Amino acid sequence: MKTPKNPQSLKAVAGEIFAKLGLKTTNAGVFAGGEWFGSGPVIEKRSPIDGSPLARVTAATQADYDRAAGAAQRAFLAWRDVPAPKRGEVVRRLGEALRRHQQELGRLVTLETGKILAEGIGEVQEMIDICDFATGLSRQLHGATIASERPGHRMMEQWHPLGVVGVISAFNFPVAVWAWNAALAIVCGDAVLWKPSEKAPLTAIACTKLAERVARECGVDPGIFSLVCGDGATAGEWLAADKRVALVSATGSTRMGRHVAEVVAKRLGRSLLELGGNNAVVVTHSADLKLAVRAIVFGAVGTAGQRCTTTRRLIVHEAIETKLVKALLDAYAQVKIGNPLDPATLMGPLIDYVAVENFTNTVAAAKQHGGRVLCGGKRLTSPAHAEGFYVMPTIIEAQNAWAVVQHETFAPILYVMTYRTLEEAIALNNGVPQGLSAAIFTNDLREAEIFLAARGSDCGITNVNLGTSGAEIGGAFGGEKDTGGGRESGSDAWKAYMRRQTATVNYSRELPLAQGIEFGS
Repeated sequence: MKTPKNPQSLKAVAGEIFAKLGLKTTNAGVFAGGEWFGSGPVIEKRSPIDGSPLARVTAATQADYDRAAGAAQRAFLAWRDVPAPKRGEVVRRLGEALRRHQQELGRLVTLETGKILAEGIGEVQEMIDICDFATGLSRQLHGATIASERPGHRMMEQWHPLGVVGVISAFNFPVAVWAWNAALAIVCGDAVLWKPSEKAPLTAIACTKLAERVARECGVDPGIFSLVCGDGATAGEWLAADKRVALVSATGSTRMGRHVAEVVAKRLGRSLLELGGNNAVVVTHSADLKLAVRAIVFGAVGTAGQRCTTTRRLIVHEAIETKLVKALLDAYAQVKIGNPLDPATLMGPLIDYVAVENFTNTVAAAKQHGGRVLCGGKRLTSPAHAEGFYVMPTIIEAQNAWAVVQHETFAPILYVMTYRTLEEAIALNNGVPQGLSAAIFTNDLREAEIFLAARGSDCGITNVNLGTSGAEIGGAFGGEKDTGGGRESGSDAWKAYMRRQTATVNYSRELPLAQGIEFGS
């Protein structure tokens, strides 16, 4: 593994970014009704790059949360009456603000989460893209006319704003997930109440400040963009249990999602869940190995393995296993690990020490099962890495049925297994609790179509000749089984943020009853 040199000091970089984004060394972590406040516990945010302190954030107390939720509800009551194209104008201008601040916001993502700079800036680009998508959507929110069985009647289906949408986001995409939800929710006429990960509060505050500024410039109640910082046991619980929150969109682990779903279901609320992935790439004997290697390395190593769409399993035809594994080992040897602010770096640190422990414990468990570590498997402790949370990207020969393989570990660990028939490969792909993303590399049209068919991949996202990561905002994003079944972003995902209404108009002078029923004279 190669290590790039350290660029400009983090303190200097943070100072420049904070000045441009309106952040301070101590920041209020609650925004509601046009005001910033927060009187709860202090979150000390340190960078995973070198462990140095970045800033402090005062989290929400329950009283702070109630104030924020109340402000969001009041904002919704006015916002729902604003015509959708005018709501789209607010989102368009938010996209323009993000364009102006893309570089510094992307660098802040890198500082706070350890993503390499290209990924940090790319995440902000996803926010810009979804704002563009939602702006167009604001003029296309459509219903349907349905044939009525009664003469002189018109039946139609229409969509209305839903209410307050609670967004619980994870550290690995600290701003894009909020934007996927918020841009759609805002054009749909909802207000948004955001509970970001306590591991990434600074990017959330910076984005909310931009949204606040846009709302004020548009003459809109900034309460449609409300924020409550805090941990899952406090702010997350309050949000999930709050009847004022019509929809809870939660991104995170399957364990977290199960709990949120139970709490929301008890009050008969709606939940949209984007949870864990255990994504596989199938490489057939006819595959273009150059394409496959590129996709596998990016999918397994990108974001240090901390994506829900990370490639975690490689299912390779036994006839080409040796050749493909050798190519992967050569590619892994070229991965540059270090300070993610350096453009030469390809993999930064894990988010914190707990993530490093999970990595080392998982490698140990795989070895106990009988797994053979082909490369990596260790934490990096050289002087260049000693102060951060750096590990070596890892490849392990494994079997799909092992408990450690069935479980999603948020780290750069790739399990390799072989198959003989396509049916066996599909069974391996589907043979895990999660169902987010899958890919097949093949030049055989029949294999590709079978993998995409009903008896093929059971994942919400399935690709041919490209990897498991890198979904576009134009398609609905999400997966099945333990991934939660939710859909965000493109296609018709907007319907989750609205309430459906069937309406019938009688324009005749009679009152015929449905199903031909006669009732009285």
